[in-house]
Amino acid sequence: MIHQATFLFISGAEIAFILFIAIMVFGADKLPEIARGLGKGMRTLKDATNDIKHEITKSAENHGIDTSLTSDIKKELDEVKDDLDDFTGSVKRKF
Repeated sequence: MIHQATFLFISGAEIAFILFIAIMVFGADKLPEIARGLGKGMRTLKDATNDIKHEITKSAENHGIDTSLTSDIKKELDEVKDDLDDFTGSVKRKF
């Protein structure tokens, strides 16, 4: 049996079907404009979340709150994740 990678539990055939429906509804000439608009919207959202994170960190530092704790926890979690990936890599079965 062949194991296919999925993106958000959507298979390749389902993605192709969604693209086919999008082309039928919007037309091939409008899809690049729609994709461009979605990309700009996602970029704006990412910039806004980064600004909010920066403001929260700045405010916490101004009030004397230690923000290094979260980075230390993140480092520890990343190390555990890497160790777990190393361990499970040798145990995984290929189907």
